[in-house]
Amino acid sequence: MGAARLLVALLLLAAALAVAACGDDTSGPRAPAKDETQRAPAPAPAPRPRPIVLATGLTEANPELLFDAGAGRDLAPGFAAWRDRLIALRPRYLRVPIYWSQLQPDAAQPARLDQPADGCLRGIPPCGATNGLRDQLAAIASLQQAEGLQGGPEVEVVIAGVPAWAASLPSGCERSDAGPSSRPINADGLAAYRTLITQFAALAQQQGARVRWWSPWNEPNHPAFISPQRAACSASSPSLAPAVYAQLVRAARDTLDEVPGDQQLVLGEMAGTTTPSPRRSTVQEMVAALPDDVVCASRTWSQHDYAQVTPDPGKPDPVTTLEQALDARPCTRGAHIWVTETGVGGDPPGATRPTDDAALRAQCRAQDGLLRQWAQDPRVDVAFQYTFREDTAYPVGLADAGLTRAYPTYDLWRAWGGTRAPTAAPPPLPAACA
Repeated sequence: MGAARLLVALLLLAAALAVAACGDDTSGPRAPAKDETQRAPAPAPAPRPRPIVLATGLTEANPELLFDAGAGRDLAPGFAAWRDRLIALRPRYLRVPIYWSQLQPDAAQPARLDQPADGCLRGIPPCGATNGLRDQLAAIASLQQAEGLQGGPEVEVVIAGVPAWAASLPSGCERSDAGPSSRPINADGLAAYRTLITQFAALAQQQGARVRWWSPWNEPNHPAFISPQRAACSASSPSLAPAVYAQLVRAARDTLDEVPGDQQLVLGEMAGTTTPSPRRSTVQEMVAALPDDVVCASRTWSQHDYAQVTPDPGKPDPVTTLEQALDARPCTRGAHIWVTETGVGGDPPGATRPTDDAALRAQCRAQDGLLRQWAQDPRVDVAFQYTFREDTAYPVGLADAGLTRAYPTYDLWRAWGGTRAPTAAPPPLPAACA
């Protein structure tokens, strides 16, 4: 009888050791289980090495501001000094938006990724003609090559804007200014969306740019990008956005499986809505309603979160809210977060930006506060400034639209990036912000 018990104990010990050897990889995307309820909860991310780590990223679409100085590119007048200022930021990531509706108005023609651009900022000089995304990728390649094979900024691609021919008909609770570019994608559009991804990946390879990270759609919880958000104009009406977004994630996932190289999904890319409204979906609603195979498609999620000099005390923090929502799903528990849009300007973000000295210093301190908050969070890996050259439609840039002055926030982002080691502790507040 004693020998039998010993044999059972040995068998149980062997089984336990076998289970312990099968660790859960939380470093990147993984294939979803058929039944998420059978998946063991993902472990919390390992603590960062101290000092604290936070990488920096940037959105800037103008190639004239991105070409490395050693690339031999003749820049249009007015750009060289500002190109040098951008390069001095040394962002570890660059975000590349693809505005699909502008590039493929005709279903019979492929998306024009070399569509000419005048280089102005909504008509404001300096200007310089470029071939759109083709030149942008060539400029990024020049930065990557300048820092060596393993150096240079990594790229995150994000897609937005449904062409009119690829959009569904109007329905539900829409804003009065809603148009086809924000409506759900139809079956023909979904096939073309997959072609767009393949086309862009091929162009990046042709231009020598390393592109690894892909976000299927911009701000899927915002009516400017998916409309309608709800069937009825009531905050209690269930969100329609998760089902639309799920289609796009699946299409992107399946397409990227066929693209050479280490292609990774970044999920979410959500606007910072954390309280329900009739025309917007919350971060919590999106994560909770996504199907298992979609929510489990990546361990990297993205969130937009802008600084405010006078924040709304009644609004839950978007990044914390996303973390809580992810932790409520077994396969996303402990997932890491990229803040892929941040910046500071008016209150609320996107409103007219005060540019007197006192206001600009206050804005800089508000942004510094958010960066320090994220640097203390072991799940936040990178924060992306939107944008370098200020967009007058959403004024939160580091330099004015006419490229005549840099705001104090430029000094802040240079302090957080620049030649600072990514493992360094948070830098002191620049004098321009004090």
